[in-house]
Amino acid sequence: MKIAIIGGNGKAGSKIYEEAIKRGHEATAIVRNAEKAQAVLGTDAALLVKDGFALTKDDLTQFDVIVDAFGVPMGSPLAYLHMDLAAKLVHDLRDTKTRLVVIVGAASLNMPDGNPLISQLLQAPGHEDWIGVPLNQSHELAILQMVDNVDWVAVSPQRNFTPGPATGYIMGSNYVMFDADGKSELTTGNMALAVLDELESPEHHQERFTIRNADQD
Repeated sequence: MKIAIIGGNGKAGSKIYEEAIKRGHEATAIVRNAEKAQAVLGTDAALLVKDGFALTKDDLTQFDVIVDAFGVPMGSPLAYLHMDLAAKLVHDLRDTKTRLVVIVGAASLNMPDGNPLISQLLQAPGHEDWIGVPLNQSHELAILQMVDNVDWVAVSPQRNFTPGPATGYIMGSNYVMFDADGKSELTTGNMALAVLDELESPEHHQERFTIRNADQD
């Protein structure tokens, strides 16, 4: 399978790239800086050095799958780029055979009481300093949910999304999940496992799913 990862040298994207290579797929990291990407992925990494917004339809549709793992730092004034890139990818992939996987933040999930986590975050003191990314990723999911002519799937981590190994995961749908210790956690390695499992054996189309770390004995 030919898989391209936008933001392939980032926290989530690099693990997805590595897992794809490990499973024998033809993976390409779409990055803006080759030197930085090679420092993360290795000097032999397959790269397409191009800004995500400069990608053409031909660039995208040469792949079986596009993974949008683009992200800006928390607190960035450019958080709106999450929505802009999702809209661009939808535009370019309408009525094509290329599948679109979008990583959207946990803020778009619902709490166990059914209320959106983003609503809770908007009440947090000082949220103005950091809310841009969670809010725009929630909007990003809303954009996708209005699209019926792209084969898209959105994947959300848990509240605590940290670098870490692949140890196994539990799948959910639209709610924040908690382990036996009451923690809502996912490692980047387990995110990569779930994304590649979905690509190899598709179960979700035009919907979002979430995963948490499996409980360890």
